[in-house]
Amino acid sequence: MSGRGAWARFCRDRRAVVSLGILAAEVLLAALLPVLLGLEPNASDLSAGFWAPPTSEHWLGTDDVGRDLLSRLICGGQISLLVGFGAAGLSVAVGVPLGLLAGYRRGAWGFWIMRLADVVQTIPSIVLILCLVALTGPSIVNIILVLGLLGWTGIARLVYGNTLAVREREYILAVQALGGSPAMVLRRNVLPNVVSPVWAVLAQRVGRAILSESSLSFLGVGLRTPQASWGGLLHYASSLSVLTGRPWVWAPPGACIVTTVLCLQFVGDGLRDAFDPRGSGRAAK
Repeated sequence: MSGRGAWARFCRDRRAVVSLGILAAEVLLAALLPVLLGLEPNASDLSAGFWAPPTSEHWLGTDDVGRDLLSRLICGGQISLLVGFGAAGLSVAVGVPLGLLAGYRRGAWGFWIMRLADVVQTIPSIVLILCLVALTGPSIVNIILVLGLLGWTGIARLVYGNTLAVREREYILAVQALGGSPAMVLRRNVLPNVVSPVWAVLAQRVGRAILSESSLSFLGVGLRTPQASWGGLLHYASSLSVLTGRPWVWAPPGACIVTTVLCLQFVGDGLRDAFDPRGSGRAAK
């Protein structure tokens, strides 16, 4: 299916379009507001006090050392979105080539790549992530690398199955008969016909990476203060006094995570339907 036709079908899904607009607004606000407003998420306002409730000066109050929570929420969005998109992009960069190679070459290549995917998937992901982050250190780059390198298996399996179906088609056999090299066939003929479903999976992978980073930060093994992330702000809710008495501290980052992940899920569903030729008769949601 052409890209223009897929985009037209995606635009007919109102829920996906609205979700895409919300995500675009989140990215723009997280990228521009800290610069335009001169936000300083690590600066303490001692005159406002510690754990101050929302005021006209600090709309979401302050934290345990007097830092403005709205500034940390906006700047924390930069970190959470960066981790989400960076880890998902790395998973695609690893999973797509491995899936193509396994599906096109088959034989030993396919066997060992798929068995490696089986091994990675059998290990409890949160345990493995906790161990790797503890070993490498809780930096942004390390978390992106760990989440990205552990998230390639589903993408590789998807591309592997599609490649197995595509490699036996007549136009692929014709290109091979005309002397096309495996690299050229994969790049020009196989990849464009198997990569479409990956876009839907990519959106969902971003959401999973954001949730994983939030889980790590909530457990206290993710990004460390003074770096702000939505998961790091949720870590305050592990204190019963904050959870019950200061909802303005943890409710906004929790709402941001839920909204972002839901929007990514809806966008992924819209992309899946847009690239699915059997879905042309579905009514717009």
